[in-house]
Amino acid sequence: MQAVILAGGQGSRLRPLTCTTPKPVLPLAGRPFLTLMLDWLAHHGVEEAILSCGFLGEEVARVLGERYREVELRYVTEPEPLGTAGPVRLAADEGGLADRLLVLNGDILTDFDLGTEVTFHARAGALATLALAGVEDAASYGLVHTGPGGEVEAFLEKGEGTAPGALPPTLRVNAGVYVLERAVVERIPAGRAVSFEREVFPELVGEGLFGHPIEGYWVDIGTPGRYLAATRDLLTGVVRSGLRPRDASGSLVAAGCRLDGAEIGPLTVLGERCEVEPGARVSRSVLMADVAVGAGAVVEEAVLAEGVSVGRCARVEPGAVVGASARVEPGAIVSPDARVEPGAVVDAPSLPAAAGRGGGAAA
Repeated sequence: MQAVILAGGQGSRLRPLTCTTPKPVLPLAGRPFLTLMLDWLAHHGVEEAILSCGFLGEEVARVLGERYREVELRYVTEPEPLGTAGPVRLAADEGGLADRLLVLNGDILTDFDLGTEVTFHARAGALATLALAGVEDAASYGLVHTGPGGEVEAFLEKGEGTAPGALPPTLRVNAGVYVLERAVVERIPAGRAVSFEREVFPELVGEGLFGHPIEGYWVDIGTPGRYLAATRDLLTGVVRSGLRPRDASGSLVAAGCRLDGAEIGPLTVLGERCEVEPGARVSRSVLMADVAVGAGAVVEEAVLAEGVSVGRCARVEPGAVVGASARVEPGAIVSPDARVEPGAVVDAPSLPAAAGRGGGAAA
């Protein structure tokens, strides 16, 4: 089969990580994220993937190349943001789109059986079939109501309510994995931004739009909290993947790291050439390549982008995200859930603020 992967977004909810690295190739458990999706697609027989790129698209192509294992890769560049459906129409206009294809949001980590959705689609004679994931809190997702045979009766994008009692409650949400017939693609207006969720799918209700409940692991990694949760799930094997072996603490340590005398883990990922000095502690965190952590420092449940330095006895608290090449000075504190921009300096509270620095703990 053929898949179109929507990978053109700016990843604004994952900033500052995505200020310097496009979300599709952001490291997840030590691998460019999209390679995990490509492994899953290849397992289900996908031979070609068309990547719709926009923001930093050339970097996506540089990292992934023209082929990933069994999957041939093609790239479509959005001249301007085209929403979720517009890039699929653009791919069709550039030629080579199949009569039946998969369309996927580019920020999904999953291991569900894709074949069951494709088989359901064919048996139902559907124009479009949406994978429906069960979640505990549906507030931040699009809700999909289906009838007994899977026919979609209502498609409500997040933020769209209904009159009380108009529809039964549901915790089945749009999982961002679609099987589409070419006829659906041809209905997408060309040359402008178009939304599957707000335009295309609502117009297909009663005209061949179906939903298929999926079983298995599913999460979108679009926020720092979900990114860390997905990392832990990969490390612990909650989601099936081809991740290389972890150490006794469940941590994943890349080549060239220097860790003598440091406490690492549990459930930590260290990218290539990280250095953690004696007496420092790093737990339940992600350190991308070339991160340095000084003696006595503590990094807990945080994400540090490439080239970050954390000084002696500094602390990076849970939920914090530190952008590329930022510097946390000795004794400084990065507050819980703080966002530190790339290249910024976090001063220690006891030190006078120098010109151009934002002295004090990051908030």
